[in-house]
Amino acid sequence: MVARIYRPGKSAMQSGEGGTAQWLLEFEPEEGFGREPLMGWTTMSDMKRQVKLRFDSREQAEEYARRHGIPFIVLPEHDKRPRYKSYTDNFRHDRKVNWTH
Repeated sequence: MVARIYRPGKSAMQSGEGGTAQWLLEFEPEEGFGREPLMGWTTMSDMKRQVKLRFDSREQAEEYARRHGIPFIVLPEHDKRPRYKSYTDNFRHDRKVNWTH
């Protein structure tokens, strides 16, 4: 029952960084998904997989895990590399690749 502590990256469906300020503590899956024999639906018996605890800082998440005796690993943060774009760069005379429509 090892827990992961990480800061989630932004979704591909959003341009802002909403929901990325908090740290998550979630448990590693202990077993894979199974198949329900009657209907064939995907099923799981590991209920810890549904638990996601949110914390304001990494230190708070680590302290919670230590206090409750949960072994944990801390995943590195996603690096934020801003990509600066300018519309006028499309029309520069020294472009390496021709501009296409």
